[in-house]
Amino acid sequence: MNDKNEGIEGVFGRAWEIISTDASIPADEKEGILKLIQALVEAAESSPYPRDKNNQIKTFTQEIISKHSLMSMVKQQANELDALRKLSLNLTSSLDLQTVLETIVAEAMRLVKRSYAAHIFLYLHGKLTFGASLDVDGTKNKPLAPRKDGLTFSVVNSGAPIIVEDMAKHPLYKNTPEYWTGSIIGIPLKIKDSIVGVMNLSRSITGSFTRSELRLIGLLADQAAVAISNASLYKMVSELANTDIVTGLPNRRALDERLQEDIRHAQREHTQFSVVMMDLDGFKNVNDTHGHVIGDEILNSLFNYLTKNIRPTDFLARYGGDELTLIIRDTDQAIAERVTQKIIDLVNGYAPPIPGVDDIKLGITAGVAVYPLHSKDASDLLRAADAALYQAKKYHRGSFSIAKKPTGQLDPITAGEKPIDNPTP
Repeated sequence: MNDKNEGIEGVFGRAWEIISTDASIPADEKEGILKLIQALVEAAESSPYPRDKNNQIKTFTQEIISKHSLMSMVKQQANELDALRKLSLNLTSSLDLQTVLETIVAEAMRLVKRSYAAHIFLYLHGKLTFGASLDVDGTKNKPLAPRKDGLTFSVVNSGAPIIVEDMAKHPLYKNTPEYWTGSIIGIPLKIKDSIVGVMNLSRSITGSFTRSELRLIGLLADQAAVAISNASLYKMVSELANTDIVTGLPNRRALDERLQEDIRHAQREHTQFSVVMMDLDGFKNVNDTHGHVIGDEILNSLFNYLTKNIRPTDFLARYGGDELTLIIRDTDQAIAERVTQKIIDLVNGYAPPIPGVDDIKLGITAGVAVYPLHSKDASDLLRAADAALYQAKKYHRGSFSIAKKPTGQLDPITAGEKPIDNPTP
């Protein structure tokens, strides 16, 4: 019995010597291998068949190590398949382009150990534009312009991944800030042979990326390219569906969506906003005199002229025919009145840049409603502004009216530039 125990201990000693000197086995896995050897040796000791202990020790140990390498490879492949599954789920969960881009950089940071930052740049019509970013400290979407002679442009020009093992010593990072250290990989995001973007992933350490990391980054790049392409196509289709064909302005559908968005914004920020319904004066004569083709050109020219003269945060849409609707974000009634008068003055002084229509004279009449003063509901707010517009058109064209505060059923009144008891045709 003692001889048997000594034999087992000897096997352990020899096995441990072999395992401890094998650098390919991670330290945290060596103890598990040793326990497996113990179980096999004890089974062998109880066997009735003759055996050569020295050769048996070596055979057992080498076989276990061989099986460990195989199991490690299988485990790694399983992890990669699991990562691919998660990538597919995460990148296909949304068709919003910005959400997709932010998901890509988050996945890149998750897949590679000691990642420092990830950046996505979109590539369209020969131009690179910033898409999204994520730093190790959690900072998101900090804009960064790619350098003309830097990594991102080099990836686009080569169409292939570029690995920089030490930024401090690489020509691509010559004359860059001293804190730009570590390693980085730039990889093109391709659909077939077309590049839709570039993803850069930096690490805080120098050196090459492992084969496993490169495979995972490649899987992410393939999935990311498809997700970006799908989201971009969806965005383009959505924009077409929300755009008026004649003027290029947002249409009624887009107006309804924006109105709901501004209500949420006002509720969240505890602010007001205004809706201005407008109707062109004299436009019917344009169509009757010059035809609908010239009429469409004038609408396109005038409406886009007005767009250039409003704030980027405001929203001008074609409501239908020669009617416009303007949403003025974060404004009270007083500011809305000033903005509406400015638009009236702009239209009064507008001369269409179209040959042969020098005789055209246009004006505009408007109705103003303020959220939440005149309504807290999108549809009722539009109706309030439209009713105010009707009053203005009836009693003082070329000016505007303010909707009445609701008392029971909404009933707007006039309160514009011209007195109500002096009607004009």
